[in-house]
Amino acid sequence: MKKIRLKIDGYNIEAIEGQNLLQAALDAGIYIPHLCYHPDLTPSGSCKLCAVEVEGQSDIVQSCETIVEEGMVVSTKTEEVNKLRMLSLELMLASHPKDCTSCDKYLNCELQALMQYMGVSHSRLRDIEKENTRIAVSDNLIKKEMQRCIQCGRCVKVCEEYRGVKALSINKKNDETYINTIGDKLMIDSDCRFCGACVEVCPTGAIQDMKGIFSKDSPKNMALVPCKNDCPAHTDIPEYIRLTKEGRYSDAVSVIREKLTFPHSLGYICTHVCESSCKRTYLNEPISIREIKKFAVENDKEETWKTKVKRSKSNGKKVAVIGGGPSGMTAAYYLVKKGYEVDVYERQTLAGGMLSYGIPKYRLSQKIVDNEINILKEEGINIHLNSNISSLDELKDKGYDAQLIALGACNGKRPPVYNKKWLNAVDAVDFCRMANEGKLIELGDTVTVYGGGNVGFDCARTAKMMGVKTVRVVCLESREAMLADKEEITAALEEGIEILNSKSMLTIEDDEEKINSLTLIDIKGFSFSNKGLELDVVDGSETVLNTDMLIFATGQQPGLSDDFGIELVKGSFAKVDDKMKTNIDGIFACGDVSYGTKSVVQAIASGRDAAINIDLYLGGDGDISDILYERQKKNPNIGVKENFAKLNRIETFHNKCEALEETDRCLQCDLRLDIQKVKYWVDPHYKKVKEVTE
Repeated sequence: MKKIRLKIDGYNIEAIEGQNLLQAALDAGIYIPHLCYHPDLTPSGSCKLCAVEVEGQSDIVQSCETIVEEGMVVSTKTEEVNKLRMLSLELMLASHPKDCTSCDKYLNCELQALMQYMGVSHSRLRDIEKENTRIAVSDNLIKKEMQRCIQCGRCVKVCEEYRGVKALSINKKNDETYINTIGDKLMIDSDCRFCGACVEVCPTGAIQDMKGIFSKDSPKNMALVPCKNDCPAHTDIPEYIRLTKEGRYSDAVSVIREKLTFPHSLGYICTHVCESSCKRTYLNEPISIREIKKFAVENDKEETWKTKVKRSKSNGKKVAVIGGGPSGMTAAYYLVKKGYEVDVYERQTLAGGMLSYGIPKYRLSQKIVDNEINILKEEGINIHLNSNISSLDELKDKGYDAQLIALGACNGKRPPVYNKKWLNAVDAVDFCRMANEGKLIELGDTVTVYGGGNVGFDCARTAKMMGVKTVRVVCLESREAMLADKEEITAALEEGIEILNSKSMLTIEDDEEKINSLTLIDIKGFSFSNKGLELDVVDGSETVLNTDMLIFATGQQPGLSDDFGIELVKGSFAKVDDKMKTNIDGIFACGDVSYGTKSVVQAIASGRDAAINIDLYLGGDGDISDILYERQKKNPNIGVKENFAKLNRIETFHNKCEALEETDRCLQCDLRLDIQKVKYWVDPHYKKVKEVTE
């Protein structure tokens, strides 16, 4: 890369041969005003703000269009240059709103910053009213306030040159130019891919993200990719969707396995919060992210990720993990790779926790769980099955340098008034476990499930598949507010399961040992306070239902007691600090036992955090990261996809064509992060010029 030397405002700088003068100056720390220029786009010189004088040339030139030459002498602040800039800025602002404070871009606007740099205020400018700025209509993703548009053309260029889409153009109507979609179509009827590139390069508030799409509580580089941001493990979802689209399944799985230890299981049962936050939802429906993950895993024949796993030498230290569920096994996996000897104590005959005992086999095959457990065991984890640790004292003489409690929330939780031990009443977690073990008692002809979450529907659908004639789900929530996944509710209805919404159990009629009937009451709403559950009931709406079996799907809790040896909160949860430490030195806790019932992917994320904190506690660096796929430069040119905004979601793939169609629906939000950020004149970069010596 050949370097040449030139002088700007008396400073001797170096530039790359073939570089434009504006970028050379900016790279050297010399600020030249500009608006239409962006480093990723072809310069046009239309804003005239980057004007400079070059020694030996009679006319003022635009620095963005001028290529550097050896020995060039440049002046950026002459009287003539300043006059041209002021005139250009005045013309831009003539039709621009005067009130900056009403704009969402306020204090983050290139135009506003440039006005400050040049000492310009709205009060000294002419006014021009434009009509055609009102043609552009906002949609669910992009907010348009085109009266703020200065027609710099950046959005048009980035759409055409950088993305290869060409949905935007500079239009003309009644002798007035304005920017909008080609043919003034609605965004959803145009070729727009909703990638956000136009928003990213807009120097004013003319094109913005619609409020509410991105989290305000996360760093921008995370918030702009909502699926990755909201995934508890922050899996690089757009990357593995792209790789799956290209048929590179092993590479896709490598990306997935950088963060997730049970990807195949998650492909079936993940609560997929990533889909809830998917930006595509604002167009029609989210991407089938979970299905894409499953498809990639099931088509990975090479498993190239195994050759790239980072492993440390043995450090001579031992860690005990109490509980072999997703959280405990994840922590054990990463600790073994960091050089620790790890023993996992699992009270059941199979490891896997809720994956093995809490999720019906029609949803998740035990073969899949066993295979994923075996993959983790290959790293050297010692699993002790049928080992119920009821107290820390049982491990105190085994020489462990640290211990991790990962027992999960494996006990049912009923409303206190219904804690009686009826023969025909069971907690959902016990029902699922007995069903998976093949040890269910006689269910009768009628089963009622109290609670409308996923676990409740697991119980209801299991009962139906076992031949129970009448199965009901009773829940406090309305149909729209139910906690279970949409697909679970739909499947239950198709199987003939009744769902009784907005109802609460008022009383239970029994004969001491068995429940005979339930009295339900309609509710308008409910809330939880320090007094417990508070209901807004509908007077006179009581109904009586007979039932042969009642399943309480009203929550789960850990099985810890004071005898275990650590401080508890809420009766049975491990009390931990922000480093996941309990009140006993060297004893940590993670997963459901510390925060309550959430999800498998949350448990995996918690297990990763536990491994980090234990490693730090034992003198390590806390780095458990794996780069299993070397990222390549992403192609910014996504091209045109016909009817992109109207592509319908495919929830289940029957072949590779359907998988490809679904991956095509992705907005590829992460590509926006690759667009170069423009530095304002107050940026520290411009505080000191990078001058070269003669």
